Amino acid sequence: MQLDSRAQTLLKALVERYIADGQPVGSRALSKISGLELSPATIRNVMADLEEMGFVASPHTSAGRVPTPRGYRIFVDTLLTVDAIDENAVVARMQKQGNNFQNSSQKIITNAAQVLSSLSQFAGVVLTPRKESVFQQIEFLRLSEKRILLVIVSPNGDVQNRLLITDVDYTPAQLVRSANYINLHYGGLSLEHVRTRLQKELRELQDDMTRLMQAAVETGSDAMSDDSETMVISGERNLLSVTDLSSNMSSLRKLFDMFEQKTGLMQLLDISGKATGVQIYIGGESQLVPMEEMSIVTAPYQQGGKVVGTLGVIGPTRMAYERVIPIVDITAKLLSNALANNH
Repeated sequence: MQLDSRAQTLLKALVERYIADGQPVGSRALSKISGLELSPATIRNVMADLEEMGFVASPHTSAGRVPTPRGYRIFVDTLLTVDAIDENAVVARMQKQGNNFQNSSQKIITNAAQVLSSLSQFAGVVLTPRKESVFQQIEFLRLSEKRILLVIVSPNGDVQNRLLITDVDYTPAQLVRSANYINLHYGGLSLEHVRTRLQKELRELQDDMTRLMQAAVETGSDAMSDDSETMVISGERNLLSVTDLSSNMSSLRKLFDMFEQKTGLMQLLDISGKATGVQIYIGGESQLVPMEEMSIVTAPYQQGGKVVGTLGVIGPTRMAYERVIPIVDITAKLLSNALANNH
């Protein structure tokens, strides 16, 4: 829906004032801060139109108005002037966090979450790269009837052991034959890749052997992804001091649920990783955001030329988007560079 320039200027002024002080904005204040030579009556008429279109709302206790999720959306999409941010300052902050770009990938990612949090004063979150569970070889060791030890060796020599309880009592010869088949045909591939090929390629083998191999691949995938932290969050405590998010027990419960469960947050970050550049999810508008008073600003980051994860800032809808957007954007680029240098 198109707004004329006068309505855009007033909506922009209202959102900026509301973000700054959290109080409903009245017509008198708007006439002063908008820079427009308009009478309070004219401003009231424009505000009434904006309210009818769903961009602002009137709280019961006040004559002033506040932005709705729809109002925030048009603000961030078309009215916002993003601040220039000194990239060197972000680099310095990353280095101060102990990120000398020679650390492990996990350490660099943790530092990126801390940088996002300290620069935004909200919570920083990074969805870590999915580890492909590549294996070099596997072995089956018969422990007793229907109990087998699965040994998985990764290309870098890491060893994972898992117990398999089977329906069939396999002979040592069958176990050797199954392990040899997997190692010969699939060694060096990811277990996820093997899983999709098994159904097509093992029809000529006996059913019992096929079941054993499929069980090994399922268990192996779980074993090799167990030790990887899928999401790093820093600065959750910052959100407790944001009145909009922690003003009552219901809001607090939602906050803690979000950080404890993580599922919804991971889904949102996963989806935003498929988009290009900075994305803004506004509570009350996006079903993915767990709270109406919350917004999440995200950007994907890369390793080896392809997107491997997403990072972002979690804060109130009443956040200074003009500051947070460039912080998220630059941190994503710096994290990509750091991972490339570290590889």
